[in-house]
Amino acid sequence: MSVSSTSTAKSEFPWWLAAAAVLALAAALGIAASDLYAEVFATVAKGIGITIFVTVVAFALASALGLGVALMALSGSQWLRQIARFYVEIIRGVPILVLLFWIAFAGAPAFVAAWNALTAPLQSAGLLGELLVRDVSLLWRAIMALTIGYSAFISEVFRAGIQSVEKGQIEAAKALGLTRVQRFRLIVFPQAIRTILPPLGNDFVAMVKDSSLVSVLGVADITQIGKVYAAGSFRFFETYSIVAYVYLILTVGLSLALRALERRLRRQREE
Repeated sequence: MSVSSTSTAKSEFPWWLAAAAVLALAAALGIAASDLYAEVFATVAKGIGITIFVTVVAFALASALGLGVALMALSGSQWLRQIARFYVEIIRGVPILVLLFWIAFAGAPAFVAAWNALTAPLQSAGLLGELLVRDVSLLWRAIMALTIGYSAFISEVFRAGIQSVEKGQIEAAKALGLTRVQRFRLIVFPQAIRTILPPLGNDFVAMVKDSSLVSVLGVADITQIGKVYAAGSFRFFETYSIVAYVYLILTVGLSLALRALERRLRRQREE
């Protein structure tokens, strides 16, 4: 190995990761050694399940909706393309927190009113009961807000990935007599996913952090439990330090896993 390649390899050593690992280990030892920090951590950790649930469900729904919007944007119909562009531009222009409030306190009541109007005959016949606003939990209102908010960004990721596939391969698939669905399932999507995965992973990590916004609705995630504990104990420094620590563990761990997956896909592409 030459001197230049050796120096390059040394310069690429992830010193930031080593420093982060040392700090994380020091923080873990400090939490274990302190009864106060251990109590705060045990309390805040109760919200990890809700945070993961909100993130995974909202991201799965946002990905499905985003893929649908992306296919509309790439369709041969001008009306579908315009509807998709309208959706993407409008949703991306609204802050997630504002969208969260709108879905929770305006969208949900409107949905309930529309549902009751559509099912009025069934309700009159006694086949369905009347839906009340309180029947739609704040947890699912928060999930739907994150779903709608992120679907606009994810749709652009899908659209760019699909457009990255060479048109010659699509033309060849047409010549073989494959239908549009078969071309997408067998030719386009398997190649596009390699381009889509890295930015899609970044959106997933971002959603882990933005899931903290659901605390404004009282959903018992990490942030909300930390906020309640801090308000009752007045241990604001200790509580929010632990909250930040937990989010860092989640997000940095996910980022490292996604980078490893990206490197693996890059190696497969080169082979």
